[in-house]
Amino acid sequence: MTLQTPQPPPSALRAVLAALDSESALRQPAAAALRHPAGPLLPAHPLAVHVLDGPHPELTAARRTGWRFLIKDGADVAAAAEVVLDIEGHTFSHFTAGPYLDSTVRALRQAWQLAQGSRVRHQPRLLTFPGQYATALWLHSPDTSPAADLLIPLAPAPLGVTAHRAYPAAELLPLLARAPLTKPLLLGTS
Repeated sequence: MTLQTPQPPPSALRAVLAALDSESALRQPAAAALRHPAGPLLPAHPLAVHVLDGPHPELTAARRTGWRFLIKDGADVAAAAEVVLDIEGHTFSHFTAGPYLDSTVRALRQAWQLAQGSRVRHQPRLLTFPGQYATALWLHSPDTSPAADLLIPLAPAPLGVTAHRAYPAAELLPLLARAPLTKPLLLGTS
C-alpha cells in the first residue's frame, strides 16, 4: 500500500493560517497550547474530514465536511485546527486538543508502516461517527471498492472496538452499527 497525502484546497490552508494569526481564535480553550509557542506554528498533515451517520453506516454515504490540520509547534503537535466548507470557500471552525491529537499522530505512523511494501494506493482521511462518539483514520483506496478500505479507530474508541487496530471497513462498520449509541453525560446526572 502506498500512502498518498492529500492536498487541501488553498482556501482551507488560508483559513487555518488566518486563525493562527487571530487573537480571538487563539482565545478558544483548545488553543491554550498555541498562545505561547516555542517556535513558529505550522499547519501539517491535512486530512479531509468525513462524517458517517446512521444505524447501518456505509462508507459510500460518508460526506466531506471540511479539513483538519495538525498544528505543530516545533516537532510537537500542539493542537488541531478544523475548517469547514461554505459558500465563499473554507472558513475556520475551531481548534481541538486532547487525546485525539496523539492518537491521530500514532494512526498516521501506523498507516505509513502499513504502506511499506504494498502496491495498493490509499488516501488518509478522518472519518467521524457522531452517534458513537468515535473517530477513525480512514485509509481510502480510490482504485478498489470501499470494502478494501481500512479504518484505524482513534483512542478513545467505543466499547467493543480496539483503538489503533487496522480494521477492514467491512469488519469495523458492522461493529459500530451494533455498538450502543452513547449520549453525552450531563453534569449533575448519573
